[in-house]
Amino acid sequence: MKVLVIGSGGREHAIVWKLAQNRSVEKIWCAPGNGGISQDAECVAVDLRDPRAAVELAAGKGADLTIVGPELPLVAGIADEFARSGLVLLGPPQHAAQLEGSKIFAKQFMERHAIPTAAIYGMCDSPADAHMLLGSVDWPLVIKADGLCAGKGVLVTSSADEAADFLTRLMEMGEFGDAGRRVLLEEGLVGEELSYIILTDGKDYISLAPTRDHKRAFDRDEGPNTGGMGAYSVDEILPASLERKIRATIVEPTLAGLQADHITYRGFLYFGLMLTADGPKVLEYNCRLGDPETEAIMLRADFDFAEACMQAATASLAGFRPRWLPGASACVVVASRGYPGNPMTGVRIDGLEEGAKVPGAVILHAGTRRDQNVFYTTGGRILDVCARGATLSDACGTAYTAITKIDIRGAHYRSDIGAVKAARSRGAAAPESN
Repeated sequence: MKVLVIGSGGREHAIVWKLAQNRSVEKIWCAPGNGGISQDAECVAVDLRDPRAAVELAAGKGADLTIVGPELPLVAGIADEFARSGLVLLGPPQHAAQLEGSKIFAKQFMERHAIPTAAIYGMCDSPADAHMLLGSVDWPLVIKADGLCAGKGVLVTSSADEAADFLTRLMEMGEFGDAGRRVLLEEGLVGEELSYIILTDGKDYISLAPTRDHKRAFDRDEGPNTGGMGAYSVDEILPASLERKIRATIVEPTLAGLQADHITYRGFLYFGLMLTADGPKVLEYNCRLGDPETEAIMLRADFDFAEACMQAATASLAGFRPRWLPGASACVVVASRGYPGNPMTGVRIDGLEEGAKVPGAVILHAGTRRDQNVFYTTGGRILDVCARGATLSDACGTAYTAITKIDIRGAHYRSDIGAVKAARSRGAAAPESN
């Protein structure tokens, strides 16, 4: 088949990397792609905010299947536009994508269908009401902007002053535009986080390898929230009994709730979970694969990913059995100086060939452009340096060895991806994924 991948980050490079290994795939395009992706697929320009442009691109190229990476096109209605044009796309329609596009919509959905989640203090569209509510909450508190904020619209805090400042920036100063005009205030949950992702045809589903990501910018979970500084996958983080509980109390009730609400859903569904003393609870839904979780997942996938996506998009996943490589995988994000605030761009990247020569290492690009054979940074998250190993320690060791070969002025990365302490309780709900 001929496959078009929509997006330009590390997640999309991981998808392209895996598709290129599938015998069922003849041709891959990525729109708009990035410098690294251009080595593995044909990159073509497209405006991610324009679903019609994507339709025209897919039709013009003769794509048999389109896979959407980021959330923006889904919330903009790309799946609806493809359906009207009779083209095959993997991803939920615009109404279903509100599970990610609106934190308030998602919370109301969870409450309606009795899906375990954090208790809410209030949903506010008035700054005065939101500030007043701060006087009656318990701490730590989680404040979420209702709309999409590229992973930066959530604050977890135990400080009343910090909470008030965040509300002012969101609701009065308009730091995130209309996305922050409405806010959700909810309790902070205590426990370990887990990313649990499924691929569904709307009824049947397959579960992807379990992952855990690291959101804070610096070691020991310090610094500001980011879109993700690394992730790892190892079966030990999800005992069979816990997975059965997640499926029975969260995944299957969510799918049943979508059907009860007459919402058609074909695609990936990401459950950001907190494993609390009272059991697993949903922090957030994402209507697509996570980033950087996808990078760790794809390194362990041992099945025809393209065929699974096509079956989910057009038929049934009943009877499909994904296979996963044993051991562990890890992804370490290399970020630009200034990320997640004002990242430095246009910096030359050296040492990529040397890093790729490290046995077991896979270097995926998140924010790069290629000029001849030279790469330059274009965004906050630059590279995802990944590896697989017999143990998590092996996988992380290989990834960090590869990073030492790469030179990017001012770049930074966490040195504790996969470390036990970094995976322990963060004391509150996680920020939204990117």
